[in-house]
Amino acid sequence: MQQTQLKGPTRIPSDPLQRAWIALGRVSQSIREEVSQALRNAKLPDITWYTVLWELERAGQPTRPKDLAIPLFILPYQLSRLVDRMEEEGLVKRIACPEDKRGHLLEPTPEGYAMRKRMWNVYAPAMDDAMKRIGDAEALQLAQLLNKLGGLDYSMPPKP
Repeated sequence: MQQTQLKGPTRIPSDPLQRAWIALGRVSQSIREEVSQALRNAKLPDITWYTVLWELERAGQPTRPKDLAIPLFILPYQLSRLVDRMEEEGLVKRIACPEDKRGHLLEPTPEGYAMRKRMWNVYAPAMDDAMKRIGDAEALQLAQLLNKLGGLDYSMPPKP
């Protein structure tokens, strides 16, 4: 039996890029877990519920689920199950999509808005604690670098 030779990558990231990749994964997972644990301790829903509610509120209008999947980094079938559970809890509602008879839009219910605010009261201090090792100037620089890395053009509003 003959073994196939595996080809190596044509390009290898530089050592600094590899270090950044590893740090990004470790730190984002660690911070997310700290916030998630705070929400669990407060007997509140999972952090992904907060993110769905926040994205819907931020949109300011009924939104297609597919438009949420990308910022949430969730596969469409996972989002569908999540929305089913949130709808059962009365936090979101589905609305028929006028452009696509098979599709639907999502919007938070008054209970959904209230839940997001309750969650924020726990989420905010947990995030602050988790990120306390850097100051505001470093946090702004980090946000700009991460947005650049992600190809996102979120301009930061000027300071008042």
